[in-house]
Amino acid sequence: MDNFEFVNQIHTHPGKIVLVTAGAGTDALATLLGVAGASNTLLEARVPYTKEAFIDFVGREPAKFASTEAACLLAGGALRRAHELVGYESEPLFGVSCAAAVATTRPKKGPHHAFVAVWSLTQIASYGLVLTKGARSRAEEEALVSDLLLTAVGEAFGVPYRPLALLPHEKVVRTVTDLGQAVDQLLAGEVPFVGVYDHGRVRTTDISPQVLLSGSFNPLHYGHKKLADVASRQLGKPVAFEISVTNVDKPPLAQDDVLRRLSQFAGRHPLYLTNAPRFVDKARLFPETTFVIGADTAVRLVDPCYYENDTAVMHRALDELAAHKAHFLVAGRKHDDNIVLQLADIAIPAAHRPLFTPIPLDEFHVNLSSTALRAAHNQNHVSKPHDT
Repeated sequence: MDNFEFVNQIHTHPGKIVLVTAGAGTDALATLLGVAGASNTLLEARVPYTKEAFIDFVGREPAKFASTEAACLLAGGALRRAHELVGYESEPLFGVSCAAAVATTRPKKGPHHAFVAVWSLTQIASYGLVLTKGARSRAEEEALVSDLLLTAVGEAFGVPYRPLALLPHEKVVRTVTDLGQAVDQLLAGEVPFVGVYDHGRVRTTDISPQVLLSGSFNPLHYGHKKLADVASRQLGKPVAFEISVTNVDKPPLAQDDVLRRLSQFAGRHPLYLTNAPRFVDKARLFPETTFVIGADTAVRLVDPCYYENDTAVMHRALDELAAHKAHFLVAGRKHDDNIVLQLADIAIPAAHRPLFTPIPLDEFHVNLSSTALRAAHNQNHVSKPHDT
């Protein structure tokens, strides 16, 4: 199958991509655009070619700029961008990336290699290829890497695989992370939590966060990210996010809802998915963790009415939190009447005051409504037309 027919089949299959390439792979973009119907497939393309542009796009410097980690960071950012552009359509959306190091005008000390990643709501597929140094020109290496990138897109779209022009000892190593399966295991109670790194690696054991910012994140918004940044600076520790798929008084989240919320963090923030709706449940799961909360949440932690109006039950819960060495970093919360509730305004039992530390009001206070943002987001993406 030649490039024209291969790409034509991609354009006729349902699905849209945001494509990000660094180091090589731009021939793939030209090939996609060179076949009529590209707007059926391509939402946007980015080429963060310099180190500075790469870091700006993904938010941090990877250990290596040509690596599976780097490709997955780019693909996660591309997926987030796709959802920013068109919301959560019925047709599949994919973040597609390439992070490569190929022949240049000066000899490279390291290997010539390419890493491609395709990140969707349900899975992350990564592809690694080490090229034989000196066996191809720059143009030939670019062509091969672009073919690998197109092949990965075709596989995501269900277009039949076509072989690459590899040398006898070269091979593509493909790895798939099944996000849907991991969420299903959590919902079924088969694993205690699902931890997803910013580069997409999934862990269900042997990992524990130092600081957690918990919430429903429906949607994740600027206020959440700003609060995480402020907390990280104040504590001098990295902050991860946490979503409980179960709620004390609501049904568990459905798989598709969990995956949608998870995709908001792709390529940028670590996220823990748990079955721990209460903070005492979270502390049992993750001892010695600092939880970043708003002052309105702190009120509920020390109000007996949230413990069936039983002060003794409240004290036992706070005692257990202390036993698990939990701690709470509390941000002020601004209400509609422009009054800011702070930790100092909350009547915390003297014995449990050491559990709580304030974030200075001049550093941060919460004044954004997820409900209002969700309504605005839904309005922006209702019946939005697309060019074909």
